[in-house]
Amino acid sequence: MGPAAPPSEAAAAADDVVLPYISRILMEEDIDDDMFFCLYPDHPALLEAQQPFAQILSSSSGIAGEVNSAPMEDSAALMMQGSGNGRGRKGSKHGGDELEAEVGRASKLMATPEEEDDDDDGVGEMLEKMMLNGDEEMNAPRVPAEKNGGKAARRKRRQGKGEVVDLRELLMSCAQAVASGNRRSAGELLEQIKRHSSPTGDATERLAHYFADGLEARLAGAASLEHRLLASAEERASAMELLEAYQVFMAACCFKWVAFTFANMAILRAAEGRSKVHIVDYGGQYHGLQWPSLLQRLAEREGGPPEVRMTLVGHPQPGFRPARRLERTGRRLSNCARAFGLPFKFRAVAAARWETVTAEDVVGVDHDEAAVVVNDVLSLGTLMDESGVFDDPSPRDTVLGSIRDMRPAVFVQAVVNGAHGAPFFPTRFREALFFFSALFDMLDATTPEEGSHLRAVLERDVLRRAAVGVIAGEGAERVERPETYRRWQARNRRAGLRQVAVEADVVEAVRRRVRRRHHEEFVIEEDAGWLLQGWKGRILYAHSAWVVAEDATSVGELTVVTTSLVAIILSAASAQDELPLSTNE
Repeated sequence: MGPAAPPSEAAAAADDVVLPYISRILMEEDIDDDMFFCLYPDHPALLEAQQPFAQILSSSSGIAGEVNSAPMEDSAALMMQGSGNGRGRKGSKHGGDELEAEVGRASKLMATPEEEDDDDDGVGEMLEKMMLNGDEEMNAPRVPAEKNGGKAARRKRRQGKGEVVDLRELLMSCAQAVASGNRRSAGELLEQIKRHSSPTGDATERLAHYFADGLEARLAGAASLEHRLLASAEERASAMELLEAYQVFMAACCFKWVAFTFANMAILRAAEGRSKVHIVDYGGQYHGLQWPSLLQRLAEREGGPPEVRMTLVGHPQPGFRPARRLERTGRRLSNCARAFGLPFKFRAVAAARWETVTAEDVVGVDHDEAAVVVNDVLSLGTLMDESGVFDDPSPRDTVLGSIRDMRPAVFVQAVVNGAHGAPFFPTRFREALFFFSALFDMLDATTPEEGSHLRAVLERDVLRRAAVGVIAGEGAERVERPETYRRWQARNRRAGLRQVAVEADVVEAVRRRVRRRHHEEFVIEEDAGWLLQGWKGRILYAHSAWVVAEDATSVGELTVVTTSLVAIILSAASAQDELPLSTNE
C-alpha cells in the first residue's frame, strides 16, 4: 500500500508549528508551578503534600465539570488514584505506600476544573493569533543553532590548568568506595572531583560536577536527596527559562523531532479513512508540544477532518485540582484545534499510579467507533518494574496490558535506551556515566556559545535532577528506570503486542534528513524493528510501533510506520521518487 505523500509545503508548515506553540506558552503567565510539578511529578515529598487534602477528597462525592473545547463540548477531567489494595513497593523511605493508600480512598473522583485563569484580559486571544500566524520572530529559536556549535571555544577554557586528572576514573573509584561503605575514601575522592569539576567547564567537568552531587546525596541519605531534588526557588530556573532552553534544544538536537515525527506520522496513517480518532497519551509531557502539527495535518486531511478525542494520562499535582497542568495543556490544544477547524474533545486523567487506570477508564464503552491510538514518549520508563514491587505483574506490565485491552490501531513508543535502571548501584552508576556523558558531550557540541546559559539551565534543572535520582535514589525514590529497547521488545510481546516493521529505506531517509539539518555525530540506525537514535555510536533513544498480536495481519496496519514516515520525510526533503516498501517483520 503506497503512501499518500502530502505536499511539501504543507508538511513543512506542519513541522514548524512547534516553535510558535512554545512561544505562545512562553508568553503565558503563572506557569512556574506547572513546570515544577512536571519536572517532579511523583517525588515522595510532593506526594506528602497531598496528605492534608486526602481526607477532604475521600469524603467528597466529586463534582463533574467541563474543560473548554471547540467546536464540541468536552468531558470532565478524571482523577484516578491507586486503590487501597495497591501493590507493595520495595525500599520506600518516605512512607509512600501509606500515603498512596490514603489518597487511594479518593479513587476515581471527578476533579473540578477551574475556569480559564490566564486569558481573561484578551491577551490569550492575541497570543493565540500570534502563535497560529507563525511570526518569523517566534519561528526562529531564541539562540541560533549552528551545525558545529561552540565546542572549540569552550576547549580553550581548559588551557592553563596545572593538574590533569581523569574525572571519569575518579567518579568510578568514588562510586566503588560509596558502594563498599568506605566513607573516608569516598569523601576524599569527592573533594578531588569537586576541585576539578565545574558547572561552567567542558562537558566532562560539568558531568562530574553534577554526578558529585548525586554521590554526595547518596552518602548523606534520603533527606539530602530530597533537599537536592527539591531545589529552592532561587536555584531553580523559571518556567520561562526552561522553555527558552527547550527551544534551543529543539533547534540543535534531532532527538525530539524524530520522536514526534515518528509518532505523529504513525498516528496520521492509522487515522486514514476513520471519522473518529481517539488519541491516548501517557505522560502528557512537554506541554503538548507534540500535538499542534498533528492536529493541523488532521484538519487538512483530504475528505474532511475527523472528530478527535484526546485523553492525557498524567501524574496529579498536590491540592484540590490534581489535573490542573493537564487541563491547561488541553485548553491550549483546544485553542489550536479551534483555529484549525478541527472537532476536538479533551480529557485529563490524573493518576498517581497508572496501573490502576484500565482500558475502560480511558476509552469508555464507545471505543469500537473510533480508531484508538496510544502514544508514549519516554513516560512508561518511570513506572515500577520487577525490581521495585513484590507482586506480579509489575505496574509496567499492567499498563502494557491495559494498552493491549484498548485494542489500538497503533501503539507508538519512544524509550530511553539504557541500563541505568539496574537495581545494583555499581552497575547502575557505570551505565549512567556512559549515558549522561553522551548527553553532555552532545550539548557541548551542538549548542552555540551564546546559548551556553540556556544549555546550563537544561543541564542543571533537567539532566542534573535525572542523574541525582539515578545515583542517590533507591526503591520508590528512583523516578526513572530505563531499560534497553531489547528488554522493552520482550516485555511488549509478553503483553500480547506485535511489532510493526521499520524498513531500512525509512531509516536511511531519516538519516539523510538529520545529517542535512543537524550535527554529523548524531546516529540514526535500525535494529530488530526499532528506529534508533544516538550520539557518537552510543544509542540513547529507540522508537517502535505496535499493534495487538491477533490484529497484526492487516497490511494497512503493518505498514503504518513505513508508509507514513516515508511520506513526511520525502516530502520535507523534496524527494523525487517513493521508497520501496515492505511489510516483512
